[in-house]
Amino acid sequence: MLDSDDFAAIRLTFELATVTTLLLLLLGTPLAWWLARTRSRWRGPVGAVVALPLVLPPTVLGFYLLITMGPDGPIGHLTQSLGLGLLPFTFPGLVVASFLYSLPFVVQPIQNAFEAMGERPLEMAATLRASPLDAFFTVAIPLAKPGFWTAAILGFAHTVGEFGVVLMMGGNIPGVTRVVSVQIYSRVEAMEYIQAHWLAGGMVFFSFFVLLALQIFRRDRR
Repeated sequence: MLDSDDFAAIRLTFELATVTTLLLLLLGTPLAWWLARTRSRWRGPVGAVVALPLVLPPTVLGFYLLITMGPDGPIGHLTQSLGLGLLPFTFPGLVVASFLYSLPFVVQPIQNAFEAMGERPLEMAATLRASPLDAFFTVAIPLAKPGFWTAAILGFAHTVGEFGVVLMMGGNIPGVTRVVSVQIYSRVEAMEYIQAHWLAGGMVFFSFFVLLALQIFRRDRR
């Protein structure tokens, strides 16, 4: 059965996924809008950087984040000079790593929804003297709502299932950085297979129901 350490890891995992998903929706939306609308030559490189976590091993991303945010890295120097300390092996550090690693799972569905919307709704809004900002909030956002739901579900689920990047960036500190995936690893390493089965089985069911909900949502939209 699960003990207090397991429940602490579950609680921390869902806190991390919630905070990360909210930040991804807040900061990823303007990025998705820019990628969907711009004709800049930077669209390709920026889109490739956003999609990089899809093909990059998570340990590679975690390694470079650890170097960059460590005591000798540029971001580490900045956070220390601001009195914030170092981000590695802290909950805010996990949020940063999870944000970057789950970025394409949120940006791409929203970008696709904006692109599928086309130009006509915005042109109609312009003829009614709506400002670009008004048109964005009253026309583009409502029309892209399915993309936002898909992005939120995928971003949350992907953050829950992270392992390599959170282990590299956060380590294995109980109650601070030990999420469910790391807790499963710890249980297996200690040969505590019964507890590992409970946690791993829970992750399987969670992943299945998330994907099932996504399929039902897409079917209903069609």
